[in-house]
Amino acid sequence: MNQSLNEIEALAKRAARGAGLSWGMAEEAGKATRWLASHGLPGTDLLAGLLAQNDARAPRESAPMTLDGVWTAASGPLCPLASGAALNDCAAEIDEGRAIEMAQVSHPLLIVPFAAWAAIHIGVPVSLNWLNMHIATDGQRIWIDGPESQIDQTDAVSVTCTRSHIQTGQTSVPTLRAHVSQSSLDRLTKFAGRTYAPATAASRLLGAGAGTTDND
Repeated sequence: MNQSLNEIEALAKRAARGAGLSWGMAEEAGKATRWLASHGLPGTDLLAGLLAQNDARAPRESAPMTLDGVWTAASGPLCPLASGAALNDCAAEIDEGRAIEMAQVSHPLLIVPFAAWAAIHIGVPVSLNWLNMHIATDGQRIWIDGPESQIDQTDAVSVTCTRSHIQTGQTSVPTLRAHVSQSSLDRLTKFAGRTYAPATAASRLLGAGAGTTDND
């Protein structure tokens, strides 16, 4: 389905909140999903998969335990949203030439928007590498060099982020609308539904309609 970026961001944010993320992290998830969608990348598919994978995990279990050395999680793979937020906080270190290494990150494409924001912050492109995939961004544009099958990687992989330079190859600039698969919409809508409080007699009286009165 063809969706506006505002619609994509709003649904992704509410779905992330419904999956148990804080409102702050849910907002980051919405913005990241929007950024990927604006470049024609499967942000909604990957977010839906990530939320399903981490549904039974406390968010702190998949966040980086320390930002020294190689990043690892307390339990299982690193969450790309938590890792991405931490990556953005380390923008100055990237600018100074430090390579950020993450041991095992699932759905690694979800880190790319955070790298883009880090690139804007330091004013130079930033690159991410996993398996045979190389992605660089200056914050607005994105360059992709690698097999298409690894763009929507879901299994946990080692990821490295470094300061980069202008790249050649497949280049993408943002658009205002994006195609979203029906399956990802359905999955995200289900998570988003958890944020809605169940109706009560009092809420029905305050809402539209006849409430508890039968006018027939």
